[in-house]
Amino acid sequence: MAKQSILGRIAQLAKANINALLDQAEDPQLMLDQMVRDYTNSIAEAESAVADTIGNLRMLEQDHREDVAAAQDWGRKALAASAKADELRAAGNPTDADKFDRLAKVAIGKQLAAENEAKQAEPTIASQNEVVEKLKTGLGTMRDKLEQLKTKRSELIARQKTAEAQSRVIDAVKSIDILDPTSEIGRFEDKIRREEARVMGQQELAASTLDSQFESLEDLDRETEIEARLAALKSGGAKAVTAGE
Repeated sequence: MAKQSILGRIAQLAKANINALLDQAEDPQLMLDQMVRDYTNSIAEAESAVADTIGNLRMLEQDHREDVAAAQDWGRKALAASAKADELRAAGNPTDADKFDRLAKVAIGKQLAAENEAKQAEPTIASQNEVVEKLKTGLGTMRDKLEQLKTKRSELIARQKTAEAQSRVIDAVKSIDILDPTSEIGRFEDKIRREEARVMGQQELAASTLDSQFESLEDLDRETEIEARLAALKSGGAKAVTAGE
């Protein structure tokens, strides 16, 4: 995977607005599950690519350090050869002195080559370091996003379970609503009220019958009195009629 495409992919995922995406989703939980899988896979791929990029950078840095060290080493060798040439020339041995001067020039050439290699690698190393830092930052943001996704998913599942539980409670309350005339409790209450009314009716009827009996008894006493007086009248005449005065 090319470094630019890695950066683009990480940037795209890191900038994703989770809430906005959820608002547009028909099934938020299903979308969250898919996003968690996508982010997890993308992070794994990006981590592998970033590791390769970092590995290449470290190799460049190592080569740069070796070039710098080689330039310094060739510089010391050039200095030593030049000093030896000067020593030999001072001792009256120009032939060997020239030989060491040539060695010094060869060393200087090697030094320049190593310095050029190191210098040419520096912009690339600086660029690669910048890329690696961006990749690390992007990966950190992606990991944070993944945790947000997991938290959102857990929150959504919890809310869904709570809503389902509330719905069950509401259904249960409706099923035992004692104010509902069609409920079993309502029908049982009506049955009790009818029984109570029947008992009250029976009591009222019984009381009415008892009063009638007493009234009949009074009527009987009156009739008996009348019959007695009639008999007395027949037997005693006017005296019997006034006797009761």
